Amino acid sequence: MSTHDLYVKGPQEPLWQVPASGAARFSWEYDDGRDRLLALYQKGKDKQWDGAKRIDWDLEVDPYDPLGTPDEAMTLYGTPHWAKMTDRDKGELRLHYTSWQFSQFLHGEQGAMVCAARIVESVPDLDAKFYSATQTMDEARHAEIYGRFLHEKLGMLYPVNDNLQALLGDTLRDSRWDMPYLGMQVLIEGLALAAFGMIRDTTDKPLPKQILAYVMQDEARHVAFGRMALRDYYRQLSDAELKEREEFVIEGCYLMRDRLRGVEVLENFGIPKKEAEQLSEESEFLHLFRKLLFSRIVPCVKDIGLWGERLQKAYVDMGVFDLGDSNLDLLMAQDEEIAEQLDKERFAAEEAARVAEVEGAIEAGASS
Repeated sequence: MSTHDLYVKGPQEPLWQVPASGAARFSWEYDDGRDRLLALYQKGKDKQWDGAKRIDWDLEVDPYDPLGTPDEAMTLYGTPHWAKMTDRDKGELRLHYTSWQFSQFLHGEQGAMVCAARIVESVPDLDAKFYSATQTMDEARHAEIYGRFLHEKLGMLYPVNDNLQALLGDTLRDSRWDMPYLGMQVLIEGLALAAFGMIRDTTDKPLPKQILAYVMQDEARHVAFGRMALRDYYRQLSDAELKEREEFVIEGCYLMRDRLRGVEVLENFGIPKKEAEQLSEESEFLHLFRKLLFSRIVPCVKDIGLWGERLQKAYVDMGVFDLGDSNLDLLMAQDEEIAEQLDKERFAAEEAARVAEVEGAIEAGASS
């Protein structure tokens, strides 16, 4: 079935074209490069995996409760709209919200793939080109996995959110080579990591938990790459140049914050846009969700050296300023450990099943 047939509302254009800008840069310096970055490149090579094999696609997913989302987390919960809904209606709402979330993950991963390829083209240092090449492959795998989940398990997609598309466009149109790092590695990837993590840690459904845990294991490396490269580069910039980057971060963070409401879903259930926006803004769960979503961005922005007065004021306005002191390294280490633990549990279960099968065969042979 064509993806177009699965969209709740089809994209306005089947192909979105963003004019390329900036130079393609070649480096004729083939020395060893920076040890930290080359170590990350080696890790990127070592940690490649096949989404068709590592993930257990035979696991069933109930499309009307894909994530085990509690009623209290639904935007309409406690409203007159919720009181009028049947159990079937509530299942449809859960399906639409999960489709909307994972569709944005899918579109973001395609954007990350394009941005990683752009970094390979534009970054001046060969060690950074090497790592970005491995990330391009990672992002292709993530897009493949999210696309498969939406096609095979949900059978529904949403088009890219306007604010996400705007930030992707701003990131790709900028001719400065560091902007794909800043827009994608820090903002979009950082926000995605927090969104993935919240669902990974709250869902009791094994397939989405596997998908999110394994994708996050890759994304932890990507954010580390952006931190290394930008921290080194931003030490060399003037105050005026740093201010330009901070303005980009401020605008991007407001765009991403406003992306998170899922108003498109409520509109599909017949709720006018203005009312849908108001209901979303009144949701206590959304307020908590928003704050958690910036848990990866704020400490990363501070770490790379963008922490001017205007940026700090913007984070105070968003209610996320205190996240600047979060331990980003600890969060990334936990992402790695959770994925590895899932592998151990799955391999142990498979081994136990094989042992039981062999023992059963031996018993059957002995009895005959």
